[in-house]
Amino acid sequence: MGPRGWTWLAVALSLPSLIPLTATLAALARPDSDTLHHLWQYVLPQVAGNTAWLLLGVGAGTAVLGTALAALVALCEFPGRRWFSWLLVLPLAMPGYVLAVAFIGLFDYAAPLTSFLRDSVGTQLPDIRSRTGLIAVMTLALYPYVYLVAREAFASQGARAMEAARALGMGPWRAFWRASLPMARPWIAGGTLLVLMETLADFGAVSAFNYETFTTAIYKAWFALFSTDTALQIAAVLLLGVLVLVGLEAASRKRQSFARVGLAEAARMPLGRRGWWATGGCSLVLFAALALPLSQLVWDGMAHLADLDLRYFASLRNALSLSAMAAVLTTIAAFVIALAAREQPGLLTTAITRVTTLGYGLPGALLAIGLYVPVATFSTWLMDTRGWDVPLEGGLLLLLVAYGIRFLAVAHTPVAGGLLRIRPQLLEASRSLGVTGARQLRQVHWPLLRGSFATAALLVFVDTMKEMPITLMMRPFGWDTLATRVFELTNEGEYARAALPSLAIALAGLIPVIALTRRGRNAT
Repeated sequence: MGPRGWTWLAVALSLPSLIPLTATLAALARPDSDTLHHLWQYVLPQVAGNTAWLLLGVGAGTAVLGTALAALVALCEFPGRRWFSWLLVLPLAMPGYVLAVAFIGLFDYAAPLTSFLRDSVGTQLPDIRSRTGLIAVMTLALYPYVYLVAREAFASQGARAMEAARALGMGPWRAFWRASLPMARPWIAGGTLLVLMETLADFGAVSAFNYETFTTAIYKAWFALFSTDTALQIAAVLLLGVLVLVGLEAASRKRQSFARVGLAEAARMPLGRRGWWATGGCSLVLFAALALPLSQLVWDGMAHLADLDLRYFASLRNALSLSAMAAVLTTIAAFVIALAAREQPGLLTTAITRVTTLGYGLPGALLAIGLYVPVATFSTWLMDTRGWDVPLEGGLLLLLVAYGIRFLAVAHTPVAGGLLRIRPQLLEASRSLGVTGARQLRQVHWPLLRGSFATAALLVFVDTMKEMPITLMMRPFGWDTLATRVFELTNEGEYARAALPSLAIALAGLIPVIALTRRGRNAT
């Protein structure tokens, strides 16, 4: 297949990504007065206010916590710093709804710990199922987004800038505020915007806390009110918010162009005895975000081992098979799009890449309703006009397409990076020897890209295991997964019984995160 063939194949793969965007935006062009009146009077004021408070709280919390941890690890020397530099990334593997299950099981009013404190000590802990509790849980789940980018910014520029400021007579605290922090602000802003996008898209954690946001409103409009029009109208409002955040995040990345100050690595500031306070602070964050929830999940899981019945193993099998299929298909699609961009660079392939990688910034609930409604409408049209009974909606194929739209960006990054490392001279030499087409893919690309393919497939596999709203809203009848099982149990108030599937999801996420973060351990 020549360059043009790869380009047209990439065009075909990009078309599904346009369906939810077009369908959702089209909902704004056909407003229904009754629907809009209901939304403006009963739905949007509450969900918009709740979402705004959640964005404000989680954004501020992750910005402060992620920046503080990144500054400690990158700029200071204290006991355990090298270990904490990668250990602090591990909470990224814990979905927000898994942390929610653990913390509600630990700090709920009837939980053993709160009952003991109330009966023995007379201390009543604040209600965990509140806006403050949700903000705290989501902050612990999402702070690594800010920590990762801020750590890189401080390590590459902030340390040398702080050293220069110290040489000019500034104290450590003033040097940090006047030199290091301003240099890292674009990275911190970019990481915080990613957190805001994840918060806006969250469905599992807010559902566990019974907190109404745009994503839960979409789900209720579809499954409780049985109104796809209402769901699309809410999704359209949510899409406008997502597009604003995507634009701000892209603008923040353009500002991330400061040159490195100096060539040699700057010495980190020793904290002396105060270093143990830094060690204690990092340990406390890891305990709260990882060790404590995992311990609670193990404790509750051991108490409900009887739930390991045929239904549980069926959910596990479905989760593994769906994740494996999504990983393979999405990685192949990412390779086709990346190869088309390499073989025939230009406006068309650039636009294809932008469109196909946009889905990761879209909430799962929005993708589900935006994809399901037009496909169901088309299926109905085929039946009415052609007499073709083709149930395109409600099947595994549409669910896998939704996964592909959502996670193509995750697979594209390592695959495109691997392709860039293949020198054009090597491909030209293989063509001169008659190795072209499928033979070139098998004998040249595959051996050199196996590591990139494995990384891409692993990342998509884990993200699919954790994905809740798309699976919940689009799965075929009877195709329950671990994520949907967690939703059903928490929806019934059975948080302790939700521990087993939550623990399986957490362990599935921890393994690849540990493998990927340990690669950079020696670099810090």
